[in-house]
Amino acid sequence: MPPIRTGYREKLVEQEGKILLAISDLKNGKIRSIRQAVRIYNVPYTTLHDRLNGIEYKIEKRANSHVLTQNEEESLLKWILDLDKRGLPPRPSLVQDMADLLLSQNGNKHVSERWVYRFVDRHPEVKLRFSRRYNYERAKCEDIKIIREHFNRVQEVIQEYGILSEDIYNFDETGFAMGLCASAKVITGSDRYGRPYLLQPGNREWVTAIEAVNSTGWALPSYVIFKATTYYQQGWFETLPQDWRLDISKNGWTTDEIGIRWLQKHFIPHTTSRTKGRYRMLILDGHGSHLTPQFDQICTENNIIPVCMPPHSSHLLQPLDVSCFAVLKRQYGRLVEQRVRLGFNHIDKYDFLTAFPEARAMAYKAENVQNGFKATGLVPYNPDHVYEKLTVQLRTPTPPPSRSSNSQSSCQQTPQNPRQFNRQTATIKKRINDRTIGPFEVVDQAINRLSKAYEMSRNELLIIQKEVHDLRAANEKEKKKRKRSRAQISHEGSLTAQEAQELIGSRNEASQPIPTAPVESEPQTSQPRLRAPPKCSGARFPEKVIGWVS
Repeated sequence: MPPIRTGYREKLVEQEGKILLAISDLKNGKIRSIRQAVRIYNVPYTTLHDRLNGIEYKIEKRANSHVLTQNEEESLLKWILDLDKRGLPPRPSLVQDMADLLLSQNGNKHVSERWVYRFVDRHPEVKLRFSRRYNYERAKCEDIKIIREHFNRVQEVIQEYGILSEDIYNFDETGFAMGLCASAKVITGSDRYGRPYLLQPGNREWVTAIEAVNSTGWALPSYVIFKATTYYQQGWFETLPQDWRLDISKNGWTTDEIGIRWLQKHFIPHTTSRTKGRYRMLILDGHGSHLTPQFDQICTENNIIPVCMPPHSSHLLQPLDVSCFAVLKRQYGRLVEQRVRLGFNHIDKYDFLTAFPEARAMAYKAENVQNGFKATGLVPYNPDHVYEKLTVQLRTPTPPPSRSSNSQSSCQQTPQNPRQFNRQTATIKKRINDRTIGPFEVVDQAINRLSKAYEMSRNELLIIQKEVHDLRAANEKEKKKRKRSRAQISHEGSLTAQEAQELIGSRNEASQPIPTAPVESEPQTSQPRLRAPPKCSGARFPEKVIGWVS
């Protein structure tokens, strides 16, 4: 059984209940004065005095500054709870977009950046929570002595080889399960205990991306490794940036050979022209593909000084892990989540190559890369940035309060289907035709309910139209994807998009037939057409067959 949650809102609700009892006793004559009611029910004197003078309860009173009407907010709330029941709780940004869509009916208006958070605070039916998982295992491996030795080694290398800050690089591999969404903050029902579930395609085919960044904020083109045995022609290289490079392996992981190819064909050509000094320093982890003798020999021949980090310390000492990879995976997971909301439950390699460049552009901004080098104490050199993180104490978050049991829907009498709508309409017509004494208040309430039903139906129709539009656009994109060629390219090693296009063009030119001059044929003399003899069995008509042959 989940624990009972308490909070400021619950205390206000309890206090308001006592105030209502005090007001009832004062009106019935059970209590003579306000001060006596304050002592009995233990409520503030000023608050009780204001309630007796007609001031409404602040939480129940709706402010005039709301951007959306009450009916529009109820339609939005119903949509959020519906997505939550289907395992797709929306992000705050998605709720903000839908609110802007509702506002578009009344002109070009937009809600503010903090509107979603105020919306959640006003409605106890929903709550803002994180769906991501926290991992505390790395914190157990932190050792300040080992971290200090690493910074001493970095400082010795910089002084010995005279490495400039502009020539410091960091590279690492990051893996993606193509069909998994990233954990994110979503809006879900407040009666749900624990973290909500978020549906995802579940395709766990592995893709590895080798990334490298410079301390000035520049990022090398991506080097993507797929699980495959051969390359596909159109599906992989049509939308791929020209300077990116693809490689393949049996399981989608990096290997010693791929690590050497990345160093020779990718890192060295892209960084040689940008080197300011004589040497380049490359910060890397202790992966096996980085510690081969051939890898070290190529680095020595090209004036590259590799510096290996201690194990289990990349979350503290590696700029890519600190500032870029988390943003990259979060943006990619958001794009996968958008595709799942449109009804697609499978992510293939072409979908990955379509979404990954967009996510990478959001992650590898110059400011993010520079902040990564600064946070890891490399550029500018300041190990205290890392030492301070070793003393951080992890805290258990306080559970959010539960929804009040006294909260009720304000639209219980509003028609929810055509049958109820027709019944309300018939009741109004009957009261108007009867012209009974004092029916106007009842008729006015019924008309308000009908008006509310119409407005909510209009809002729901607008939301459904938006979802249908997104589904149709995704369906058209899927049709174009299925029409792409799946012809294969025979090639060993890695390929860039430009190299792949050149191979495709040369193969198409070789496959075209060579045009030849037409040969004039001699005119043939026309001969009368002879009728072919009928086909028959020699055993049945032997005399006729012999006669034709002779």
